Amino acid sequence: MPIFWTALLCMAMSTASLAADTLARASETGTLRLGIRADAPPYSYRTTSGEPSGYIVDLCREVAEAVRNSQAIPALKIEYVEVSSASRFDAVRDGKIDLLCDPTSMTMSRRAIVDFSLPTFIDGAGVLHRASEFYRLEELRGKKVGVLRGTTTEDVLKATLSQLKIQAEVIPMQTHPDGVRSLAAGRIDAYFADRGILSYHLTNSQNRAGMKLSDQYFTFETYALALPRGDEKLRLLVDATLAELYRTDRVKQIYARSFGSFPPDQFIRALFVINGVPK
Repeated sequence: MPIFWTALLCMAMSTASLAADTLARASETGTLRLGIRADAPPYSYRTTSGEPSGYIVDLCREVAEAVRNSQAIPALKIEYVEVSSASRFDAVRDGKIDLLCDPTSMTMSRRAIVDFSLPTFIDGAGVLHRASEFYRLEELRGKKVGVLRGTTTEDVLKATLSQLKIQAEVIPMQTHPDGVRSLAAGRIDAYFADRGILSYHLTNSQNRAGMKLSDQYFTFETYALALPRGDEKLRLLVDATLAELYRTDRVKQIYARSFGSFPPDQFIRALFVINGVPK
């Protein structure tokens, strides 16, 4: 454990020394760069016409509007930069994007690389499987299990299988659609990912009748926007924007665009109430 924390502190200090001033750069260039995903609906994805969309992308657009107003940049341009699950944190750290707008789970190890905003969502890992199979983790013994590469779900899945001494072949996937297609085609026996993402893909799958989303949560994940370490001005503006959305209930309109009617989920309601921080 001491070695772990020492490594984290070293990473944090090396990253903090390169702290960015995103607001100043946006004022100079007239551009704000938002990192988006192509494959993480309903949070961050591209529509069939190629337009960036999703609940978390919409939150970032609210932040962009706050940057436009606070920095007096009426012609602020939003540049959407596509990132993958494997490259997203490097993109923030290396200054390729100003704000990461995807379903990113906050972890201590990631905080050594990037800073995080107030929470944006609570979800958890689930499993999509063929409708006639799978009831318990133990039934994955000897099976092929897919999971998105470079995610906390991948880490938790491997650790859980090892702890339970379940010998299964874990197959990392490049995108969520790859995982769902592989399951539908019989190349894997189950696909693990965040339940919100799995639910979206199942609803929109041509093979919906042949697959089932398990009711079980294997983890709880708290999402937040990732931004450059040490950029306190940007972080304060991002947090103030989110807090106002939660405090004034405007977030309900944004949520409805991606999820339909406002969810009764007690965890999401509590997140909005707790993080509606006063001015």
